[in-house]
Amino acid sequence: MLYVIFNFIPRSRPPLKDVCMLDDLDRALIHALHIDGRAPFSQIAAALEVSPQTVARRYRRLRDEASLRVVGLADPHRAGQTQWLIRLTAAASSAQDLAHALARRPDTSWVKLTSGGTEIVAIIHAPTDAAAGNSLLLRDLPRTNNVTAVSAHCLLHMYLGGPTNWRRSADALNEEQQRILRSHEVADTAYVPVPRQLSDGDVDLLVALQKDGRASHAELAQATGWSPVTVARRLADLQVGGAIFFDVEVDTGQFGANTRALLWMSVSPAHLEHVATTLAGHDELAFVAATTGPTNLVAQALCSDPADLHHYLARRLGSLDAIHTLETSPVLQNVKAASPMITDLARTRRPTPAARVRL
Repeated sequence: MLYVIFNFIPRSRPPLKDVCMLDDLDRALIHALHIDGRAPFSQIAAALEVSPQTVARRYRRLRDEASLRVVGLADPHRAGQTQWLIRLTAAASSAQDLAHALARRPDTSWVKLTSGGTEIVAIIHAPTDAAAGNSLLLRDLPRTNNVTAVSAHCLLHMYLGGPTNWRRSADALNEEQQRILRSHEVADTAYVPVPRQLSDGDVDLLVALQKDGRASHAELAQATGWSPVTVARRLADLQVGGAIFFDVEVDTGQFGANTRALLWMSVSPAHLEHVATTLAGHDELAFVAATTGPTNLVAQALCSDPADLHHYLARRLGSLDAIHTLETSPVLQNVKAASPMITDLARTRRPTPAARVRL
């Protein structure tokens, strides 16, 4: 079970020659990782009909030049977490510092600067158990200086995103190549994976996978104190049970998607399911989810340029009469995606210690 994540920018890299630098082999490798983020290079090579050395070399180049990463994460629902999509309005002078402060927290993901750089959008992972409380939502954010407005929207259901890939990043392999990648051979053939739920004992494993979803069993064993065999079996159990998944992160600009926007829509409840499933079939969208609040449907559009975005909004969304209102928020900067690592620091001013915001 795989989640697909995009829009990561590396800390430092040479300028790319072209806006879209991916060739057919690059796209095929990324598609292969969407199918199985931990697939051995030898298995990917067999599907792509190239050598394992070529796959390894391309993976390293994409990791350095296109911010390609594979990270392992816990399924929020199975981990007892509720996701809140928050919108913060902040003073322009402090918005970047606040965004990076949010990105440094382990309970946040998808931190973005939008709408001229004065609005921050992020997802907060809060305990579903009401007794556990949520200090970030209830105490820290309302008391933060220079935050002028806060709204929180509970993510109720995801129609696109998570295990569903953005179609334009996963269209390179034919059916036979995909079959090869899905026929993963378990090293311990005598062991049959059993669906398991996450437990407190999996914390170290999850932390290691968040840093590198392709870490070897030996590396994960060192991080957890388990044996490599125990790590392999635990991973298999958690994957079969859908408790963990693997995200593929890559800069969507390499696919020609240079204009990104969040779409906040208000849809009548009677038509919400129909509109959401229709949008989930649009190639221009990478994320569609139902939320609480006055705008009950949110999506992320990935388009080639502003004219392409206008065409999508006017012709495709415009044909859906059940959408009563639409607010478009251009995404200016992706500070953090799903993994706990902060990105895009190379392109922005690093805040001085005195200027940093703590949350």
